[in-house]
Amino acid sequence: MFDLTIENSRLTCRPGETVLDALLRENINIPYGCKAGVCQSCVVQSLDIKPPEKAQGDLKDTLKSSGHFLACQCHPEQPMTLKLPNQAVRFSNGIVVVSEPLNRNTHLLIIQINDADRYKAGQFVNLQRSDGLTRSYSIANIPHASGTLEFHIRRLQGGRFSAWVHDELKVGHSIPVSEPQGKCFYLPDRREQGILLIGTGTGLAPLAGILTDALSHGHSGPIRLFHGSRDHDDLYRINEMRELAERHPNFSYTPCVSSGDAPKGFIQGRANEAALSAHTDLTSWRVFLCGHPDMVRTTQKQAYLKGAKLADIYCDAFVVSADPAPQS
Repeated sequence: MFDLTIENSRLTCRPGETVLDALLRENINIPYGCKAGVCQSCVVQSLDIKPPEKAQGDLKDTLKSSGHFLACQCHPEQPMTLKLPNQAVRFSNGIVVVSEPLNRNTHLLIIQINDADRYKAGQFVNLQRSDGLTRSYSIANIPHASGTLEFHIRRLQGGRFSAWVHDELKVGHSIPVSEPQGKCFYLPDRREQGILLIGTGTGLAPLAGILTDALSHGHSGPIRLFHGSRDHDDLYRINEMRELAERHPNFSYTPCVSSGDAPKGFIQGRANEAALSAHTDLTSWRVFLCGHPDMVRTTQKQAYLKGAKLADIYCDAFVVSADPAPQS
């Protein structure tokens, strides 16, 4: 028998029980479905120890690395401290150190935070205004290198949070930042593997973070970034990406414009279509998709049909919130 600790509560997992069995016996609310490890509805996180290998099954490598496992497949081998999917997200205060425009619609926000080592480039966090208004944004840098979190925040029509960031949030202001979330980040275990990065709009943010993280780890396989927008003026960091491509022979950058005539050096068309046209076989590739939900869903299917494993396709869809300000 081993104890399971959840926040301030403790329960015992009896011999022969899975973690899911113990949680349900104690009437603890947790999503679940097949109880066979197939539907992956009952994913929970171990906060202190590595879960048994069998319990992690076919989860994405990024989830495995952060201690996630299938409760229905886990027979504990020692006491565990767990975080359930419906537990409240914790916040800590950060300080704005940079607040400036990247282009006509996109703002660069850099926040200094004490526990930056907990965060990974490409993950997302919730940022919160003093009245409780909260939005999710992806991390565009390597946090542990600078002790900061970088975000690219697009001004959205009717977006209360994005307007506040663009117009009112200043250097020196304090802002609550949630703990890291998401599975869209780089792991350096297969450095020879090809990496395909496809993003639209501020989908460049997590992709830029993943790219710099991969390069910092000496990734040797090809890394190809396709970034697109309707108009040339809504693209950004173009020179920076081109300079990176000059310094790293295994990295290539393709900016795409889907409306009007593309300037010299740009591809005319959608970023996902250009990327998939250039890669007929994605077997053994890692694929990261960030941006508009329709693009992410469509390209995920197409990447799979071109040979990429589902476990190697990482998605960060920027969905619209209900109030009606969207996330970015």
